[in-house]
Amino acid sequence: MTSRPKQAEPRPQPRLYLVTPPIEDAQSFAAPLAAALAAGDTAAVLLRLAPSDERTLINRVKALAGTVQSAGAALVLDGHAGLVARAGADGAHLADLEAFNDALDTLKPDRIAGCGGLVTRHDAMLAAERGADYVMFGEPEASGRRPGFPAIEERVAWWAEVFEAPCVAYAGALEEVAPLAKAGADFIALGDFVWSAPEAVATTVAEAARLMRLTEPAA
Repeated sequence: MTSRPKQAEPRPQPRLYLVTPPIEDAQSFAAPLAAALAAGDTAAVLLRLAPSDERTLINRVKALAGTVQSAGAALVLDGHAGLVARAGADGAHLADLEAFNDALDTLKPDRIAGCGGLVTRHDAMLAAERGADYVMFGEPEASGRRPGFPAIEERVAWWAEVFEAPCVAYAGALEEVAPLAKAGADFIALGDFVWSAPEAVATTVAEAARLMRLTEPAA
């Protein structure tokens, strides 16, 4: 992992990283997912899967993979590193440093391995040193609890100034998008608020993309 001194040129504008709700019925989710992908420049989709048997999980992934990948985005599974190759996904997001370390041999070198649940700066640095394709800050815990927003902003700004490895910043609401982009996030993750009103999915994603374009990332 290489440190990055401040540059004269600004960092590139961030891209979107869509985080789905836990998916049980993949067929019915295909339409809102396609609408979201068409509404903004999306680098990846983090597919969360409702619990089920292995074959059912694989079928759900396959049912949505074409929608995501034909839009030019990577399909990343929330956990389930062992299913990535069989289901035709592009990688996995691991919930903490221990899960990330356990999944590395399964995913690398051909698949994406992202890491979240990084409580300390040291954990984030370790993940990057061990080959994380990105680190994520600000995502909710299983209980729904997440760090205070000023702490998320601070962590993103620190990372953007010092490290080369990409950073995903999780926005819990539209009003968090612009501050996280300004802090220097490479990707802005959009979570549950995108999907809360199915008829407004495209509008919400388009507004997030607009808010990102209004900001100049930190140099």
